[in-house]
Amino acid sequence: MFNFEKISINFSFPPFYFFLILIILVGYVVYVYRFTIPAISTPKKIFLVALRSLALILLLFVFFEPILTLAKKRILEPVNLIYLDNSRSIQIKDGTNRSQTELNFEKGLKANGLSGNSPLYIFGSKVESMGYDSLQKLNLSEGSTNFANIFSTAAKNDKNIASIVIVSDGVINDGSDPLLTAEKLNIPVFTVGVGDSSARNDVEVKNVVYNEMIYAKTPTSIEAVITNTGFIGKSVTASLYENGSLTEQKNITLNSDGVQNVNFTYTPQSGGEKKLSVVVSNTPGEFTFANNRKVFYIKVLSNKVKVLLIAGSPSSDVSFIKYSLLSDGNFEVHSITQVAQDKYVEHNDRQKLIDSADVFFLVGFPSKETSPQILQSVVNGISNKDKPFFISLSDGVDYTKLKALQGELPFTVGNTTNDYLEIQPDISSVQSDNPLLQNNAVNPIDAWNNLPPVYQPNIDLKAKPESETISRVKINNIPMNRPLIVTRRLGSKKSIAVLAKDIWRWKLETAPKNLDLFDRFIISSVKWLNTKDEYKQVTIKTSKKLYSLGEQVDFSAQVYDQTFNPVSDANVKIKINSGSGSNEINLNSIGNGLYEGTFQTNKPGDYTFAGDAYQNNNKLGSDKGNFNIGEVDIEMVNPRMNYEFLSLLANRTGGKFFYNSDYTRLFPLLKQLDNRSSKNKIEVSDVNLWSDEWLLLAAILLFALEWFFRKRAGML
Repeated sequence: MFNFEKISINFSFPPFYFFLILIILVGYVVYVYRFTIPAISTPKKIFLVALRSLALILLLFVFFEPILTLAKKRILEPVNLIYLDNSRSIQIKDGTNRSQTELNFEKGLKANGLSGNSPLYIFGSKVESMGYDSLQKLNLSEGSTNFANIFSTAAKNDKNIASIVIVSDGVINDGSDPLLTAEKLNIPVFTVGVGDSSARNDVEVKNVVYNEMIYAKTPTSIEAVITNTGFIGKSVTASLYENGSLTEQKNITLNSDGVQNVNFTYTPQSGGEKKLSVVVSNTPGEFTFANNRKVFYIKVLSNKVKVLLIAGSPSSDVSFIKYSLLSDGNFEVHSITQVAQDKYVEHNDRQKLIDSADVFFLVGFPSKETSPQILQSVVNGISNKDKPFFISLSDGVDYTKLKALQGELPFTVGNTTNDYLEIQPDISSVQSDNPLLQNNAVNPIDAWNNLPPVYQPNIDLKAKPESETISRVKINNIPMNRPLIVTRRLGSKKSIAVLAKDIWRWKLETAPKNLDLFDRFIISSVKWLNTKDEYKQVTIKTSKKLYSLGEQVDFSAQVYDQTFNPVSDANVKIKINSGSGSNEINLNSIGNGLYEGTFQTNKPGDYTFAGDAYQNNNKLGSDKGNFNIGEVDIEMVNPRMNYEFLSLLANRTGGKFFYNSDYTRLFPLLKQLDNRSSKNKIEVSDVNLWSDEWLLLAAILLFALEWFFRKRAGML
């Protein structure tokens, strides 16, 4: 009836009770109207009985909450989603006429009667719908190729998708690996490869391996991977540049393996973000020179990190921790070690060291002998200057004096005793990616969980709500809900606590096994504590550092107030500068303190940007950065059609790969899929009869009509 497959009503209580009460109510109404004063005609009596009965039934609906379920069958016609590559690499001239192949494929769809059920899309960095009469959109101007966007947009399509067809050279230079996402869709993907898949004579800077963060005036190694095809024995020059200035150059002879590594030693002289590039000289006969350069950015920290170790008394923990700190040449390590009241191992300006320190290491501190002046200076440095700190509950800690740091500690201390528990770390696999726990063991977490016992004060220790417990304890191999290693990030303040003494045992146990667990933990703690960028009130960045010519530059920003709560009504303005001029853009708020905006230009070069965020004319903060446009055209770096990827994508999804010379065999397959891919979709909709305001209005209207006609009849 009315094309509905099923019509049903469900009640919140058993229907038996509904109909029982319904019969009682209707019977009561009939009984009431059996005798009336004055007497009325039978037709009028039936009419009034009907009005009141209907009104009571509608009120009964409110109590039994009936839901009307309507199921309707809809036939879904199959569609084939067609995606044409609109990136700049389709312009590469390799004798296969890539762009014409795409145009011919579109014409073939129309000639075979497939255009009606085959929506057309173009893709590069984004996916865009295109009509069959809008081929001017296929301008081959996209500066990058992102296959992942194809399948993410297809997943949101509510049509009956019979197949996905991709016409492309298969060269991906943006986004994530799409294979897993494509498989999950359970839709056959047919790929048509455009371009030549054979290897061309070429020399390429394939990859560069480097540390993204280093320190000024500290040498670091940069390794470039150079590949060659068809140039065995040729001599080339490999060069490293910093901001366009040559820093090192090497002459190499290309080997028969086709792959070789070139190592450069780079020593930055100042801090900041450095643009580096590895360049291989052009060799006559190369198919393209676009891939002879690889550009990348390194963040250089201006100075060595000043670490101050403050110990309440000499101990093995102090010695081992200090030794680990000194092993890293990027740290400037000083110490204040108390041996008695007003007596110290070192003869130095203690106040000056406290004021100039970047990071505090508090080991067995404060002790009973710690002077109020030293304690207050440390408290001021942590509380007022937001200096990050590492604290270890080693021998000699005075828990009464420790209360002076109570507001800054990542943990709370309950009642104290002189007893100790023998404990071991208990770390879950959830922490496997935690940077503080990494080491050179095959399984870093297992290495932690097999460390020798240390000693924890038998007191009530609890991590604060805003802290993260990265290791709990186990006693006799029984996990306990007691923290051992705790970290805290609150606004711009950071701290790490090891709630135990004699942690030097960890170093003694792992050293013979050549495990760097202890040293790595101490050094990583300093680096984690000293990293402050993530806590700026205003952070502005680009989606990447290198853009192709004409590619859209995407900006994003995060804005917080002084208490690090998101600000969604700020005015975020960015000024972009280059050698050819400047531009200004405003970022749009997308909620929860997040902002976004875009910039596009056809002028290549290095660009810098500086942005400010204001709220009610009050400046919340600023940020700056840089990016490059057009120095390396990533779409022209790889001129070869990626047959391996396109074939794998088709096979993994149940589709098929076609060369540009035989794609006409695809059209009959698409027709076959259309014939057997029709689906019947049952659309189910629920109508809450009891919650509909019209239902209540109808009941009121029925009661009003009954009252009106009763009064007209002169009834009581």
